[in-house]
Amino acid sequence: MKILRDTWLIFTRSLSIALRNPIWVLIGLMQPILYLALFGPLLAPLTQLQGFPPGDWTNVFVPGLLLQITIFSAFFAGFGLLAELRSGVLERMRVTPMNRMAMFLGRALRDVVLLFTQSLVLVLLALPFGLRVGLFPLVASMILLGLVGLTMASLSYAAALWLKSEDAMAPFLNMVAVPMLLLSGLLLPMSLGPDWLKWISLVSPLTHAVDAMRSLFAGQFDALTVFRGFAVTGVFLAFSLWVATGAFSRSQA
Repeated sequence: MKILRDTWLIFTRSLSIALRNPIWVLIGLMQPILYLALFGPLLAPLTQLQGFPPGDWTNVFVPGLLLQITIFSAFFAGFGLLAELRSGVLERMRVTPMNRMAMFLGRALRDVVLLFTQSLVLVLLALPFGLRVGLFPLVASMILLGLVGLTMASLSYAAALWLKSEDAMAPFLNMVAVPMLLLSGLLLPMSLGPDWLKWISLVSPLTHAVDAMRSLFAGQFDALTVFRGFAVTGVFLAFSLWVATGAFSRSQA
């Protein structure tokens, strides 16, 4: 199919550009590693509190850190598109018969591959802290993480085409990312908060992804929680693909 061929072409091109400067992959890992080493151990006493999810603190905290990587890497991926927009690369692509969805899907899949790399490194670094997770829960979590990353990257590219400026994009993404980070319970489980905050957190799609990944990492996972996480993420992904396809079709340099 044409869309698969075009997606592969964009993916390989984008990945080769990223591999020439891998320092950004390492920079994206620094913040989660610092949270794991300097903030995570403070959660150990909280495991005895009522409402804290079952399992070791690492099984609760690491899934949140994995999604934090998604927010601060895939969700900010659109900044790389702005340089291509200004240099005319994107406009030259748009006058070709290339599929519009493939133009951002190839880039977003590159971001997912980099996200997988960062996530696996973080999981390995968490093992000395006591993290224990089975192969199936880890694979299922990586699949869910990939869907979330694809969603975030697609929305980020759409935002870049709408705003066309780093000065406008940075505060916009922070305005969206910070509430998502706080309301989804990435750092501390929302089950520890008041009821009104729990209800508000249900609006964030990331909340359901966090709950699903924590359930998987706990080992004895709740099938309903995991299904809800995949279902909500799938709906959010379909919406993001529709938005990004429209943005790439209508954008003008």
